[in-house]
Amino acid sequence: MPDDAMPASTSFEARLDKLATLAVRVGLNLRPGQEMVMTAPLEAMPLVRRIAEEAYKAGATLVTPLIGDDAVTIARYRHAHPAEAFDVAPGWLFEAMASAFKGGAARLAVVGEDPTLLSAEDPEKVARANKARSKAYRPALELITSFAINWNLVPAATPGWARQVFPDLPEAQAVERLWEAIFAACRVDVADPVAEWARHNATLHARTAFLNGKDYAALHFRGPGTDLRVGLSDGHLWCGGSEPAKNGITCNPNIPTEEVFTTPHALRVDGSVRSTKPLAYQGTLIEDIAVRFEGGRIVEANASRGAEVLKKVLATDEGAARLGEVALVPHSSPISKSGLLFRNTLFDENAASHIALGQAYTTCLRDSAGASAEQLAERGANASLIHIDWMIGSGEVDVDGMTKSGEAEPLIRQGEFVAGPR
Repeated sequence: MPDDAMPASTSFEARLDKLATLAVRVGLNLRPGQEMVMTAPLEAMPLVRRIAEEAYKAGATLVTPLIGDDAVTIARYRHAHPAEAFDVAPGWLFEAMASAFKGGAARLAVVGEDPTLLSAEDPEKVARANKARSKAYRPALELITSFAINWNLVPAATPGWARQVFPDLPEAQAVERLWEAIFAACRVDVADPVAEWARHNATLHARTAFLNGKDYAALHFRGPGTDLRVGLSDGHLWCGGSEPAKNGITCNPNIPTEEVFTTPHALRVDGSVRSTKPLAYQGTLIEDIAVRFEGGRIVEANASRGAEVLKKVLATDEGAARLGEVALVPHSSPISKSGLLFRNTLFDENAASHIALGQAYTTCLRDSAGASAEQLAERGANASLIHIDWMIGSGEVDVDGMTKSGEAEPLIRQGEFVAGPR
C-alpha cells in the first residue's frame, strides 16, 4: 500500500469527516471569527452537520444553513398559479446573503441536486423562474464572481443525482457508488487529504504561471464539430486551484477541481463549437449543444434535448449569449478517467476543457480592483445575470495558443497538455 493511501477498511463515516474537513480547512480556509452561510439539499444533511461541526472547531462564530427540498420545488411547478408566480424570487433572502458576505461571512454550497428534476416541467415556467432567480441573486453573485469573499462548492451524493449517474443500479447501491466516486475525485482516499491538496494546488499554480507568462491573445479549439477562436481579455490572468480572495483569505472555490481558467473577451469569440458532455442546468438536462459565434455573440444555437431551455437561457440578457470564462482541463484528469458522466457541472467541467456563458470572473483580470463596470467592459469582461459552464473538451480536441503576432503554438493535443507543466 502506498505511504499516502488510506487503508481499505476506512469507514464511510471517516471519509465523510475528511470531506467536511477539506471543505472547511482547504475549500473555505475558514478563519476564526468568520460567519458561514451554507446552502444544501435536504438529503445532504449528514455532510452538512459534519461541516458545521468542523466550522465551529475552526472558529466560526455562526453557521447558517439554508436547506432546499426537491419535493417543495416540484410542488411549485405543479401547483403554483398564475403564470406570473414564476416571475417571483426571494430577493429578500439574496439581499441578506449579500449583506452577510459584505459583513465578512464565507459562502459554502453543498451540491447534489437531481440534474433532471425539472426536465418534465413546462420550459416557460422553468425559464421564467430561472430568470427571476438570476436577477434576484445578482447582488450576492457579484461578490462571488469578483472573489470578494472566500467561497467553496463541495459535493454530496443524493438519491436523485445517484439515479442519473448509475441508472441500472438499485437506489441504495447507486448512492454508495456515487459516494465512492466523490471521495476519489475529491482526493479524500489518502491518509492526509489536506497535504494531497497542497500538492495538487502546486501543480495547478505551475500551469497558470506558464500560461500567464505566455500571455496569449487567443485560444483556438479544434475537434469534431468545433472550430472556435476565443479571444482573451486585455490584461487577462489565468487562475486555478487555491487563490487569494480580496478579503485576504486563500481558498479553493471548487472541490474537486482540475481546471485552469481565465476571462475571454466578450467581443472576440468566433466560430462553431459542439458540447462534449450534457449540461445539467437548474433541473434540466441539455444535450448535444451546438452553437456558432460571431463577434463574441452566439448567433445560432441548437441542442438535441433541452433546446427550448437553452434558447431561453441565451435570451436572459445581453451578456447571456457571450462568454465569461474559458477553462483548460487535461483529458487524463481523474474525473475524466473515471469514465463516469456525473451530470453535474462541478464534476463534468473538471473532466473536460469548457467555456461559460454569462458573467465573467473579474478576478481573472490584472489590476481590476476598484474598476468600474464600464472599465471592465472596455477590457472585454462580460456582464450577465447568469454564469453557466458547459464542456467542449475531449480526447479528440486540440488547442493552440495564439500569440499577439498571430502565431499558433501547440498547447493541447488530443486532450492533453503538450506545453508547460504536465
